Amino acid sequence: MKFPELETERLRLVEVKMEHAEGLFDNLSNPAVIRYYGRDPMTELAAAEEMVEHFRNVYSAGHGIRWAMIRKEDNRFAGTIGLNNLSKGMKRAEVGFEIHPDFWRTGMTSEALEAVLQYSFKELGLNRMGAVTFMDNVASISLLEKHGFEQEGILRSYLFQNGQSHDARVFSVLKN
Repeated sequence: MKFPELETERLRLVEVKMEHAEGLFDNLSNPAVIRYYGRDPMTELAAAEEMVEHFRNVYSAGHGIRWAMIRKEDNRFAGTIGLNNLSKGMKRAEVGFEIHPDFWRTGMTSEALEAVLQYSFKELGLNRMGAVTFMDNVASISLLEKHGFEQEGILRSYLFQNGQSHDARVFSVLKN
């Protein structure tokens, strides 16, 4: 099946491939980027290559979609955004994203999120999009709220990072 490519004003959202592994590693080895990612920093490129393969397998199995965010003006890899825990039968998924600090506060993640939400609700026919954040991830929480997400509650000890459990906020937005 053909991977769904999306486009925004400044970004192309394309399948994450091995050519993006270095950019992915650059992001996921950066403590500032993974501070709220729910995993420890990557220490070797092979981990990013394994993640690229994981994204491909999850897509092939129909359980998720992960896009590379590529800036149109220079083809630079900015980060990824995608659907996790995709259940077409239950008409729901969870969105997740990470972006390089060079692109923080530029509106690019907002553009990508809007495109992914439109695709999910219109093309995939989903009814619910969820999101899980660390309790104090103000940037992500603000972005989600800007796109109509509402906090539903707290998931106790839901995330594990840096050797300890963390509570998480769960959000959702509905198609209508």
